Amino acid sequence: MLDSIRRWRATDEPVVCLTVIEARGSTPREAGAYMLLTATEQVGTIGGGRLEWDCMAEGRALLATGGPSVDRHVPLGPAINQCCGGAVTIRIEQVQDLEALERNALLEREKLPQLLLFGAGHVGRALAKSLALLPLRLLWLDPRQDEFGPVPPYVEAHVTTDWEQALDAAPAGSGVLVLTQSHTLDALITGAALARGDLRYVGMIGSRTKRKRFESAFREIGIPQDRIDALVCPIGDFGVRDKRPDIIAALVTAEVASEMLCENS
Repeated sequence: MLDSIRRWRATDEPVVCLTVIEARGSTPREAGAYMLLTATEQVGTIGGGRLEWDCMAEGRALLATGGPSVDRHVPLGPAINQCCGGAVTIRIEQVQDLEALERNALLEREKLPQLLLFGAGHVGRALAKSLALLPLRLLWLDPRQDEFGPVPPYVEAHVTTDWEQALDAAPAGSGVLVLTQSHTLDALITGAALARGDLRYVGMIGSRTKRKRFESAFREIGIPQDRIDALVCPIGDFGVRDKRPDIIAALVTAEVASEMLCENS
């Protein structure tokens, strides 16, 4: 969305914003969700289906007329052939200040949960692409510059050996995924992450055998058992026995979303 806003600013493109200002009952999106429209483009979503289609049509009509904002209360029932059962109120308004919209989008990104991805091998590259789709601030770290390949938009790639500084700087509630080229380095990073005790998710690639060996080492250096038990290893363990990097990445991305983005996790 940020790229689109910047491009529209550069061309002074008229933009309409559709915002869910109230959501009651079962609804496809929550209050605060929004999407942006120009005459030919759209980014974001207010939930899809007939609800979105009708609001987009009204938004583009507003682009043409330049009229005032309007609030539309929409029951999600038989009248629009959506059986969600709830109701939403959508505000349809022309954006007056694209610069302010860009600032707000940047602030939204800064508030996202942080995830540190250590390792830029085959699985690391697949994970960077997959995790980039989630509402996370993704920091991707590896000392081998040539391993990264194309870095997905808004993923922060760092060529560094100073994993300790990056881990120390991560806010409480962050997540850590460890899949480096070295089992020794995996152990060092994972042990340091578990020792913190304030991270929401710590995952390490590996087998159950690898986990058992590492658990013993972690106990020897004094990491409490409850923190060791919180380690996710193997990662993405949904019973799918497929070791292709893209499949692993899809499974781990689902796991990270569940652990880091769900309120009850």
